[in-house]
Amino acid sequence: MGAALPAFGYMPALGGDRISLEHWRALLAEPGLPASVALSFASGLITTLAALCGVALFLAVSFGTRSFRLARRILAPLLAVPHAASAFGLAFLIAPTGLLFRLAAPLFGFDRPPDLLIVGDPLGLAMMTGLIVKEMPFLLLVALAALPQTVPERRLRLARSLGYGRMAGFLFAVWPDVYRQIRLPVIAVAAFSSSVVDVALILGPSTPAPLAVRLVAWMNDPDLSLRFEASAGALLQCLTTLAVILVWLGLERCAEVARRRAASGGRRFRDDRAVRPVAVLPVALAGFAVLGGLGMLALWSVAGFWGFPDVVPPSLGLSTWSRVLPNATGPLWTTFTVALAAALAALLLVVTMLEGQRGGVGPRAGRRVRVSPSAAGLLYLPLIVPQVAFVFGLQVLILAAGLTPSLSLLVATHLVFVAPYVALALADPWFALDPRYEQVAVSLGRSRLSAFWRVRLPLLIAPVLTAAAIGFAVSVGQYLPTVLIGAGRLPTITTEAVALASGGNRRVIGAYALLQTLLPFVAFALAGLVPRLLWRNRRGIRAE
Repeated sequence: MGAALPAFGYMPALGGDRISLEHWRALLAEPGLPASVALSFASGLITTLAALCGVALFLAVSFGTRSFRLARRILAPLLAVPHAASAFGLAFLIAPTGLLFRLAAPLFGFDRPPDLLIVGDPLGLAMMTGLIVKEMPFLLLVALAALPQTVPERRLRLARSLGYGRMAGFLFAVWPDVYRQIRLPVIAVAAFSSSVVDVALILGPSTPAPLAVRLVAWMNDPDLSLRFEASAGALLQCLTTLAVILVWLGLERCAEVARRRAASGGRRFRDDRAVRPVAVLPVALAGFAVLGGLGMLALWSVAGFWGFPDVVPPSLGLSTWSRVLPNATGPLWTTFTVALAAALAALLLVVTMLEGQRGGVGPRAGRRVRVSPSAAGLLYLPLIVPQVAFVFGLQVLILAAGLTPSLSLLVATHLVFVAPYVALALADPWFALDPRYEQVAVSLGRSRLSAFWRVRLPLLIAPVLTAAAIGFAVSVGQYLPTVLIGAGRLPTITTEAVALASGGNRRVIGAYALLQTLLPFVAFALAGLVPRLLWRNRRGIRAE
């Protein structure tokens, strides 16, 4: 409502006291608006399709192999890298002065960077690439969580006994059930990619920019009359994202029809050895881009003068860090405080909700195996509705209530986005634990609360800490809510890093992006280390 009412002219604080379509006419008259909408639409659709196909092909080729086990091990570091840091790292790889062109310079005889517009290209290809690189690890994580519930080994054995090749057997027999379980995260990726701001500011075009970027500029413009136009644009962004989701649902049906026809056509696709190396490439390249980008950020943060086409900088030093650290201490502390508070609050609320949905330890325990549709609908709504469409309305509500920017207000805003991801990560393990463990504890005289603290929580300490680390990382990466709700008074390391995108100092950008990555990386490292330390003398629990 906070976004819809000003869109139609009603915002008494700015003199809007009557319903009007004037601001919609002003919005539609904006130069380049159709191109901005088309760019946002294409970004949402292409990013989701490419990331999902890459994950499906990778699992079809690698399930049960050494590559599959390796992917599970490096997944946490890939997830720990925020979107903005990943986008900066990719820019340092693919820009005309980036590592790839430096490596190619001797082969093609370059003595200066080629005159190519790669970062910020008008079609948004660099932006979409940056999003694909970051969304693949997330979709791979949720797919790995869903795999055990599909009993993949038995299905693959059955498919192989019927003559199907490795890839065809997985795609026909296992992937459909995996996709049904990860459908909501996939739609969330589509919604996010169609309305992303931070990655678009770093890698996206500016003439015209994607719709969400233009909306943020209008919202922050000193001319307050543009707030009405920004509100109309926020509703237009909602319609754009809705169009992306509807088209995606149509593609789902087309893909299902194609799969059934291929499965009933009689072909077994036995000989797929030539295709397997190609099918692994998308996920492998995404992992290389994230890790290689981190390496470039680290190198630039300590580099002296680094001219083209030198592959490595001639001199290294810590002068950049000595300048950055005093200025970054405040934003770093704010980022840590807000992320920790939001993650812990989300964990407490989600655990309380899951316990209520589970039904305790009595006869009803364990009967409900997933969150109820009504609770899930409310909880996951912020993942599907574009941030820019309702955070502005939330800002209007906060101003109307007379509230001023504060850490507690920023934590509450981040909680809206952190809690859904914590629930996504924790719900399946929480319901999957056998309730008879607690029933035995209660039968031995323990209270329900004691059984929870001494049995359920210790057995689930690994997924609980992983969910908290994911929530922490999500909060660290929040850009738009921090900018709008914090009103510039509560800068975080993310807002500072994105603000540097308009500058050309790669050394400072590298240092800030590394600092942004440091906090989630420590959180994921602790989530993996603490259970190992707690259960170092419990072989069975460590095996779980």
